[in-house]
Amino acid sequence: MTEYEGPYDLVIRGGRVVTPEGVRPGTVAVRDGRIGALLPSDAQVPAAETLDAAGLHVMPGVIDSHVHFRTPGLTHKEDWEHGSRAAAAGGVTTVIDMPNTQPPLHDPKEAWAKAALIEGRSLVDYRFHMGVGADTVDVLADLDPRVATSVKVFMAGHHTAPHVIHDQKVLGRIFEVAADRGLRVVLHAEDGGLFDLLDGYLPAPTSYGAYEPARPRTGGIVAVARVIDLVREHGTAAHILHTSSAEECDLLLAAREAGLPVTFEATPHHLSFTRHDITRLGARIRLSPAIREDRDRERLWEALIHDGLATVGSDHAPHTVEEKTRPAADAPPGLPGVQELLPAVFTGMRQRWPERSVDELLAQLARLCSGRPAELFGLGRSKGRIEAGFDADLVLFDAEATWFMTAEDVRSKCGWSAYEGATLVGRPETTVRRGEVIWDRRKGTFGSPNGKWLTGDA
Repeated sequence: MTEYEGPYDLVIRGGRVVTPEGVRPGTVAVRDGRIGALLPSDAQVPAAETLDAAGLHVMPGVIDSHVHFRTPGLTHKEDWEHGSRAAAAGGVTTVIDMPNTQPPLHDPKEAWAKAALIEGRSLVDYRFHMGVGADTVDVLADLDPRVATSVKVFMAGHHTAPHVIHDQKVLGRIFEVAADRGLRVVLHAEDGGLFDLLDGYLPAPTSYGAYEPARPRTGGIVAVARVIDLVREHGTAAHILHTSSAEECDLLLAAREAGLPVTFEATPHHLSFTRHDITRLGARIRLSPAIREDRDRERLWEALIHDGLATVGSDHAPHTVEEKTRPAADAPPGLPGVQELLPAVFTGMRQRWPERSVDELLAQLARLCSGRPAELFGLGRSKGRIEAGFDADLVLFDAEATWFMTAEDVRSKCGWSAYEGATLVGRPETTVRRGEVIWDRRKGTFGSPNGKWLTGDA
């Protein structure tokens, strides 16, 4: 064994390290919250703390760029303490929170107030997507990148998303300002006007199975086509959230091939479930966009493995059991997902591509869940990869663990998961945020809630 200079604060040895250059045995040495060096697996390094990663993969911490931690105003469903615990238990070290809170995040002053509420309560680091309404577009023209480098647009609404932009002229103005300011527009891209039309024609759904026909794929297809036209006109960078249909995938990939700055996300639930699961899971998988057909799910998986997707985001959007068990017409869409993201997606990858090595699958998962989110949302200078000088955000992941998720495993405040009873493959064992262990599964313990608000290009 070779001796190396130290001491370091933390050394992780014995694992297979997932880096942008490949997956290989190695030792990760951490000093002052950053990765100090990547060393050979037999390196002898003095350190204050050592983690044994034998039999595990060491992955970059997940950046979940799509969560609803419900703070402020909706904390009966979720709060930042519970949400960040769920994140840490799922291998997530950074989240980007959505603006549809009460009040909504439509003013930079609200961002500072929100950050003050969160300080001292978060296990994970965090950013915010700024929101926008029809009457707040001009606020974006002076948006400080420390507050946000992205703006969320709802083209359709639901129970917790009342601020919807229908007007094409207003959308055009948002895209124009965002292009001028270098903001990325992230979109719930379904056409709310089309859904309003259907609501006036179709009866209200009386069963969970009737929900998807009332919120059909045409809403997403029409909205994505509108977004592509706006990107073509203004040159704005746009990121489509929770893509749900094969047709949307094809449109977005065609736009990318044409050189337009359009990217898109898939969620674990659209990758995991189809409408045939509604009989079994009911309100747990009532979602917006709705869960669709087998062919849509398989098209999303194809985009995932062939680099069509840019990101996988959880769309962590908990509701209480009481809210989810209301009559079908009133049950709100959304589920908890930040804790489930990594194992749910890895389980699907192992099922579909058993011939591919674990190293290959985890390298792709690291790109989608860490590297690309960092690049898209202004964090690429310090997060998203295992490299000397980057933040020591790391996950010790057991790729061979086979386990059942139970209600006792759930860390979200809502206390339930759509994956309860599911057989999952792969599990985060230890999560490290900026060099500190914030989750140790074997001990069942969390670290210090000193996650920080990240500035753009941190």
